Order: sequence, then structure tokens, then C-alpha cells
Amino acid sequence: MTGTTYYEVNRERVIAAAAELFARNGYHGTGMAELGRAVELGRGALYRYIGSKEAVLYAISKDQVDKMNRYAEEVLDRGLEPREVLREMARGLLRNIADHRAEWAVFFREYNALTGERRDEVIAARERYEGYWRQALDRGVREGTLRPTPRLLVKGILGMLNYTYLWFTPDGELTPEELADLFLDALIDGIHS
Repeated sequence: MTGTTYYEVNRERVIAAAAELFARNGYHGTGMAELGRAVELGRGALYRYIGSKEAVLYAISKDQVDKMNRYAEEVLDRGLEPREVLREMARGLLRNIADHRAEWAVFFREYNALTGERRDEVIAARERYEGYWRQALDRGVREGTLRPTPRLLVKGILGMLNYTYLWFTPDGELTPEELADLFLDALIDGIHS
């Protein structure tokens, strides 16, 4: 953990424990005392790392979406053909969901508990991610490899991928990447030009 401070390690530990508790009991069903017991920190130390219960919900909700935005930007910049961009973004998303199921459960179920600027930032990050998928589809249309699709198709694609957090187990018969490929094969066969 070179370059990582004691504070950062403990903060990540608190956020990971909060994600597990929020995923299991819900945001409103989890008390700060319960989180403190889970990470063996008193109230003062706990608040030093997270500031507030809503701040930890914000960190959980925004972190994974930010990671996926960075990944999508990287994939789009590789110069891949649009179908491969879609495939790589799907693989990355399903791998991330498989590796961070609790965080995604919290994001999908609880981000609406955020208020004000925090909520706005999470929604903007989610919309930015959807926009990267739209860019890949639009590029395929411009290049003649995909047919035009309704704007809402992105929400359908992401719904198909996102809700794997409810049922997919990475130690099952398929890896996240293999499942992503199955989904994308079905999708692309339906929209190729």
C-alpha cells in the first residue's frame, strides 16, 4: 500500500463495511452505532473518517460510477470499432458489478436517499456514463456497422447489465466477461446493419 495513508486505509474500510451493511439492511435500516461496531470504532473516530451517514452513502454511490466513467473514457479512446467498444464496456461493467456487488446494491437501491448537490452529482455521473454508451452506438451508426436505435435503448442495455447484481454470482458457470459477451452477442446481432 505504498503511498496510501493510515487515514485512507481506515476510510476505505469504513466505506466497505457501510456498503455491506447498507446492502443487507438498507440505508435507513442501518444505524451509525451498528457501523461503528462493525469497524470497531467509536462514534468520534467513525465520523472522522466519513463525516456523516449521507457522506458515506455518497461515497459508495459515486465511487463505482466514477470508476466506470473513467473506464468508458479509456475504452472509447482506444480506437476500437464500435461493437468492440460496446463489448469492452459491458465486460468492464459486469466485472465491476461482480467485484463490488454490495456497492452496486446500495447505489441502485439507495442513491435516492441522497439530497441536494450530492444527489445531483451522482445523477450527473450516471447520465455521463449513459452518454458514453450512446457515443459508442452513434459511432457505429456513423460508420455503418450498427443501425440507428432509439435513445432509450441505452437505458435498456444498461438495465440488462446493471441488474445482474441481483442474481449473478462470479463463481458460477460463467465469468462476468463471458456473461457480458453473451448479452452483447444477442444485442449486436439485433442491431447490426
